[in-house]
Amino acid sequence: MNKNLAVDFSVDKENKTITVKREFEAGLPLVWDAYTKSEILDKWWAPKPWKARTKSLEFKEGGTWHYAMVGPNGEEHWAVATYNNIVTQKKFTGHDAFADANGNINKEMPQSKWDASFTPKGNNTLVELKITYPDLAQLEATIAMGFKEGLLMAMENLDELLPSFKK
Repeated sequence: MNKNLAVDFSVDKENKTITVKREFEAGLPLVWDAYTKSEILDKWWAPKPWKARTKSLEFKEGGTWHYAMVGPNGEEHWAVATYNNIVTQKKFTGHDAFADANGNINKEMPQSKWDASFTPKGNNTLVELKITYPDLAQLEATIAMGFKEGLLMAMENLDELLPSFKK
């Protein structure tokens, strides 16, 4: 990763939020596609040596992304994201939850609301994720599972992948 690119991960326990700001060395259309198209998401969303595998993705308001994080020994951890509002190449919001292979939400695991915004910065793109939890316990459980490390590793995967899409 270019060390001059913005990266920030902050936790606000009072407001039960995690905010992640991450700049990528690519234009807005490409970064937007990387977050909204399964064929690209599957190449970077999971921290190595894990892989993301999409079962279905319908990127539209009311649509869902049902996917698994697949470990090096074949273990699967499923999740489902439901898209609420989408403003193309600007932002989207959604609900994220752990699930099973059939898309049934696991109510025993943390759930969150994601607000993702995309801002051009010259030839780069700044992605800001604001992740809000219904209570502090779910936020803390997510942190304890290694969310920060996993997400930042996945974003490094995207850094490595983006040059292969540039012409």
